Amino acid sequence: MQVAKDMVVSMHYTLALDNGSVLGSSADREPLQFICGHGMIVPGLEKELFGLKTGDRKKVTVQPQDGYGLVNDQLIQTVNRDQLPPNLELEKGMFLTGQNKQGQQFDVKVKSFNDTEVVIDMNHPLAGEVLHFETEIVDIRKASPEELDHGHIH
Repeated sequence: MQVAKDMVVSMHYTLALDNGSVLGSSADREPLQFICGHGMIVPGLEKELFGLKTGDRKKVTVQPQDGYGLVNDQLIQTVNRDQLPPNLELEKGMFLTGQNKQGQQFDVKVKSFNDTEVVIDMNHPLAGEVLHFETEIVDIRKASPEELDHGHIH
């Protein structure tokens, strides 16, 4: 059986950046499971897995546009510090949780700040990064009709 659309794939992986820092690995955990062809994993990784078989290993480099996207400068904004809680101790690189007018929550990263303004970045934390995956396909099976209908693995 091969990795193809509508297949449940179980895969071990290690994810690293260009600088060699490892961001995640399933080595000491259960393998990652996803339904192939349904946007459950990074698009650039998913397309490179098609056709692999159980036991296959593959190293995949994913460019930003096929991963978490390029950095969108419009998502980097300056806000007045008085829009934040008064006793909040800011640190460069920390994440804050914001909320839009519809009540949806989202994370923003503090890029810089001074006494009156805070520069926040609403891009995905891995936007603009080249991603390096080492993968091993552990198992492949057909997704059940219920899994396809519900959009997740049972």
